[in-house]
Amino acid sequence: MCTSITLLNAQGENFFGRTMDFSYDIEPELYVLPRNYVWNGAYGSQRMHNLYAILGVGQEDGPLFAFYDGVNEKGFAAASLYFAGYAAYEAKPMPGKIPVASMDFLHYLLANCASVEDLEKLVAQVSIIGVPDPITNTAAPLHWIATDRSGKSVVVERTEQGTRVYPNPIGVMANSPEFPWHMTNLKTYAQVSPRQATENQWGNLTLKPFGQGAGTSLLPGGYTSPERFARAAYLKTHLPVPQTKEETVMSCFHVMESVSIPKGAVISNRETFDYTRYTVFLNTKTCEYYFKTYENSQIHTASLWENYRDGESRIRLGRLSRPVQFEKVTVV
Repeated sequence: MCTSITLLNAQGENFFGRTMDFSYDIEPELYVLPRNYVWNGAYGSQRMHNLYAILGVGQEDGPLFAFYDGVNEKGFAAASLYFAGYAAYEAKPMPGKIPVASMDFLHYLLANCASVEDLEKLVAQVSIIGVPDPITNTAAPLHWIATDRSGKSVVVERTEQGTRVYPNPIGVMANSPEFPWHMTNLKTYAQVSPRQATENQWGNLTLKPFGQGAGTSLLPGGYTSPERFARAAYLKTHLPVPQTKEETVMSCFHVMESVSIPKGAVISNRETFDYTRYTVFLNTKTCEYYFKTYENSQIHTASLWENYRDGESRIRLGRLSRPVQFEKVTVV
């Protein structure tokens, strides 16, 4: 599970964010990777290097390291989301293509793409190979959403039909099924409106709506991927355009509150809670992260440039989890 959106403000800054909904225990941390950082891919341990510096949320397990989401110095940002039942990776590299493990693909994009246009060229040169990750012990089924400073967004999906890059005009993504299905499904909610519904006449019976908000009564309320996609798409497209960076950050988090999953609402087939572990938003112009976790709703921030230094090693900024601090209000 997971939901992702983009949001442009009046200053032309493109924000990108996601909820991380997961039924496996994870320990996400913030990392800065310097330019020319060299790393070993999970497929064949091939040596790769970063063209661009990256700030992102990821996790390391022994020699393996993978990002969940991130932004690079050029303002290109991307995230991995679950794509269960539809993802189908290549068993071996296609001739003339670069093999990249599914768990490394996000890192590979962030390391090499300065824009969505770069991604579109790069994807044609890559074979995405299914490699088990240490969290799920499977080749986790993934698809990817990406954006850049222009606000342009795309979705990358690898299925039995091959690898596709879909333009994402609405700047929203969730999970299965395929992205084109979600876009078609939005037609189901064409009558949803922020305007107030008027009374209706059924024969001699006059039906009046229950107060404010009646125009939104058709919006779905569950936590399935299609329902979360529809809610996020409606809310982000009906927001007043945020005027400042601060207003944009708050608008982003308010949208994501509608798709965040509290612990206990969804239980996996493994009898584990599937819930929103963390929510992040990042400013593609300034390369700043804003994040909060399930245990702490205080918004924290981290900057690529305030933590960047040249070198050969990952720079670890620590776990997203932070101690809760309650501000006490007293008589002035």
